[in-house]
Amino acid sequence: MRAADVALPIPSDSEIRIAVSVCGVCHTELDEIEGRTPPPQLPVILGHEVIGRVESIGQSVTRFQVGERVGVGWIHSSDGSHDENLSAAFEATGRDANGGYAEFMTVDENYAYPIPDIFSDAEAAPLLCAGAIGYRALRLCGLNNGDRLGLTGFGGSAHLVLQLARHLYPDSPVYVFARDEASRAFAKELGADWVGTTDARAPELLRAIIDTTPAWAPIVAALANLAPGGRLVINAIRKESADKAALESLSYHEHLWMEREIKSVANITRQDIAEFLPIAASIPIRPEVTTYALADANLAMSSLKREHVRGAKVLRVGAAPS
Repeated sequence: MRAADVALPIPSDSEIRIAVSVCGVCHTELDEIEGRTPPPQLPVILGHEVIGRVESIGQSVTRFQVGERVGVGWIHSSDGSHDENLSAAFEATGRDANGGYAEFMTVDENYAYPIPDIFSDAEAAPLLCAGAIGYRALRLCGLNNGDRLGLTGFGGSAHLVLQLARHLYPDSPVYVFARDEASRAFAKELGADWVGTTDARAPELLRAIIDTTPAWAPIVAALANLAPGGRLVINAIRKESADKAALESLSYHEHLWMEREIKSVANITRQDIAEFLPIAASIPIRPEVTTYALADANLAMSSLKREHVRGAKVLRVGAAPS
């Protein structure tokens, strides 16, 4: 990524222009940079966990006034249907349209969301993607209270899902699989009932597991930890190819038989974000964040790829976060 001066975006009749305060850093940006979900054209301004203030509004805007604090997530626009995340009309913030690694951005008023007062700007940023897509993944698990839940990978999304699961399914034990000791210790701090490595066998079979890793080996290991009829929900937009050979160890009898399921998470809807934010405030979820200056975006991205990540990373873009 490189810094550049760009023209001030002009909102259309139905759009708002946001003065960006902070923007979260997501693994999906690595997928964009490394070609697993490439932008349709370059250059593009990345960033889809955006928090800021409404700076100007189009003539037909009715949902927001200048000065209100708002957020924008991965969904920048779509057809407005129930399955808009699956629609060919879906456009992603920071991929198909310029995002929040900038002082200003525009978005249709229907794809911006009021931010609960309980969260600071930096705390709110990861809720717009890591939290909301985690909420969607958790719903796709089809859990009943008391069912055993697994989380494979413990970064920006999973540390929020653990807090969410504790609230929505208070009697459900949560098992966390993470590659490094620091992540496993963090999971225990947040109340995980059991922790182990990503290739470990849990002491009991699980009703559902959410995978948030960019790798293939944890998929095979997770399937082996599912109870009959269990579901693996893969919450990653793309998988890296370095360990793809791990799939050669997939056994029908051990990993897939007994009606085990694999369900992918595709994008996100505005309903997901609108439902999740009030729930997050009522718990309240407490995201753990590390902040960087916008000028250090490449450093934050490199750290996300190569180092242990505790919680989420957030770029300070405009005025000091509240």
